[in-house]
Amino acid sequence: MQKDVLLEMVRQNKHTSQFSFDRINEENANFRLNDETASIGFIYRHIGETMNLFGQFFGIPTDVQNTTIGQIDTGQHHAISHSRELIERGYQMLQDLVENSPEEDWLKPVDTPFFGTVSRARLFAHTLFHTSHHAGQISLTLSKGKTPSAD
Repeated sequence: MQKDVLLEMVRQNKHTSQFSFDRINEENANFRLNDETASIGFIYRHIGETMNLFGQFFGIPTDVQNTTIGQIDTGQHHAISHSRELIERGYQMLQDLVENSPEEDWLKPVDTPFFGTVSRARLFAHTLFHTSHHAGQISLTLSKGKTPSAD
């Protein structure tokens, strides 16, 4: 039952986030809420990178490189197709994690640089929350954002 519940959580997160993600394209990737906020393209790339990099805390290796965590969006271009691939890989990683983890593993501790030591279940929940949080930022930026002003 536990695996079924966790898989349903991943499915719902993916389904809900897709309402924002499916609307992202190269034309709106540079939209920002204002000149100080990150662009849609940067946030989208950040989601994909973070999902995969969080997998390392679960013992899942990745070849994904950090280009957004702790970084500032300076207008660098992030190909939407690559970000979309990173997010798909991230969701697949989460699904595989659930399917291949024994029930007792979910309460095992994981050391993180941002929360300290937490259970694997809490880190899993945070990964889903992090994705939803940024999907909401993208949704807001899609509806209220604009191309940054030229200086």
